[in-house]
Amino acid sequence: MGLSPAPPRFALKRWQKIALNLFIVFHIFAITAWAIPFRSPFVLDCRELVRPYLLWSGLFQAWDMFSPMPKATNTYLQAVIIYKDGSTQMWDFPRMELLTLTQKYSKERYRKFVEILLDQNNAALRPDVARYVARLPGIREKNPQQVWLMVKWSNILPNGDGTYTRTPLDQDVFFRYDVQPEDLQ
Repeated sequence: MGLSPAPPRFALKRWQKIALNLFIVFHIFAITAWAIPFRSPFVLDCRELVRPYLLWSGLFQAWDMFSPMPKATNTYLQAVIIYKDGSTQMWDFPRMELLTLTQKYSKERYRKFVEILLDQNNAALRPDVARYVARLPGIREKNPQQVWLMVKWSNILPNGDGTYTRTPLDQDVFFRYDVQPEDLQ
């Protein structure tokens, strides 16, 4: 008596295989078009085509992070919370240099978050970020009245001998938000 092979537990239908393959091909095309370091008109058109997908999925990346000239600024965000009683508190957004290796793994995208939030084209995100800070445990209970979003940065300058020097830390409050009672619910 011969044993017949067991039927597959999960078999894709023909249209599902086609759809899956089309998605994989599109995804590879999108990543390649976005990451290839050429600026020809064709490549720029391809980038515009895949931009919505990459922004939505969070898979976009800029070459200036790596090459040919990496960003030469150490930038991070803080929030200043002003309470109804007049007291203040500083709250730090995650900073990679202060996190453990496992924390860095899940919070690395905050570097991109900083870039996006500071871009004036994305100013509409700032009230939501301020409300998020106002709702944090330990802040919400103290009745925050205002949240100020502040950027701090230090430029990293080459000395010409292969070493680098940091400029003094500079800061700017780039957004102020008046917390509304409904924001804390």
